Amino acid sequence: MEHHDDTPRPGWLGPWLKGFPALQPPLPLADVAQRGWTLRGAELPTPLAVVRQQALAHNIAWMQGFAARHGVQLAPHGKTTMSPQLFRRQLDAGAWGLTFANVHQLRLGLAAGARRALIANQLVGAADLAELLDLRRRHPGAELAFFVDSQAQLDLIAAYWAGLGAGEARLDVLIELGSSRCGLREHGPALALARALQAHPALRLRGVGFYEGLQVKGESDPDRALMQQWQARVEALLADIEAENLLDADACPLWLSGGGSALFDLVAPVLAGRPGQAPRLGLLRSGCYVCHDHEHYGRYMHAMDERMATPLGAPSLQPALEVWAQVLSCPEPGLALLNAGRRDVSFDAGWPLPVWHLHGGRRLPAPAAWRVTGLNDQHAYLRWDPATCDGPAVGERVALGPSHPCTTFDKWAWMAVVDEDDRVVDAITTQF
Repeated sequence: MEHHDDTPRPGWLGPWLKGFPALQPPLPLADVAQRGWTLRGAELPTPLAVVRQQALAHNIAWMQGFAARHGVQLAPHGKTTMSPQLFRRQLDAGAWGLTFANVHQLRLGLAAGARRALIANQLVGAADLAELLDLRRRHPGAELAFFVDSQAQLDLIAAYWAGLGAGEARLDVLIELGSSRCGLREHGPALALARALQAHPALRLRGVGFYEGLQVKGESDPDRALMQQWQARVEALLADIEAENLLDADACPLWLSGGGSALFDLVAPVLAGRPGQAPRLGLLRSGCYVCHDHEHYGRYMHAMDERMATPLGAPSLQPALEVWAQVLSCPEPGLALLNAGRRDVSFDAGWPLPVWHLHGGRRLPAPAAWRVTGLNDQHAYLRWDPATCDGPAVGERVALGPSHPCTTFDKWAWMAVVDEDDRVVDAITTQF
């Protein structure tokens, strides 16, 4: 029997990765399509995470078009996927840049080709500041900014800066307004912070950021009211910043950034502003749109489609992410145990949904009566009413649709990209 080297190699796929066929030789990522693998064959083990090629391409193009129509730019949140291949696709489609949660993620994004980026979070530690300065030196010309929300943060950064000596250009920052996570709660302290930044030795005010996502209801009336409140807060601060000339001349236009994965149709107009206002660069940080999901953001998308009067049947965002599993046991009527669990698929925003199953060599929609009622580390509990429908047999494969994409991506170092005939045509990697 031929033996293969199981030592991990950068840029390669191999048996050291979950979901890779253990008896196949390692191969470069670019060669995966040449293997002839298919979800309907026996070559690929389960559990296996896959991305639907057609839905992925559609989502990237659809969201880019949405941003263009609304006069804003996309700065997709990279923490969703942490995939260099998906970063590249988003940038190639026209994304302004990328968003990250920390400097480590920023490093990977710059390596993938981003030249503009937001860190939608506060930096306070010396190690993070040192790494940010190192990245700025190694990527000259890159436009980078992070969030600030307190005088205490400004003081820590000034103390660190004092130990560096002269020679470093100031770092760009956005003042974050907040309500349920980080960010300033009131107008007065936010304006005071803007004034303090004008004289800060290390930092330069570049704009304002906010995050509305934790307050979204998925119901149009309260969500419209929510965004009216945010717009009032944002416009009041921007008006005072402009009235007091708190932006450096070379820091214009002002950057205004909001979240938007669950509410981007209402966030985009806030970012774009109104006619007659001072020019601004609206940056929408939506991240989950790239693969969407089958439940959590799907519910929000339904409400957005209604608000946008999307024609019935017209494609908006489509779920592109699936985790394929196999039935291990049917120990009692109405119950099947699948070989995918909490280590493989999201559960933080609801159980995954059965979306497909293979039967007789064909991929069929999973019956609506099938449901996942729980997960262990390596098992999913698939249930149905045996009086009303049949369940899958031992050995059959079932595809689970994550109810939330983010926490599925970080469980996989690679994912197969498949076409509509379930053939593996590409692959992506992640770098969490």
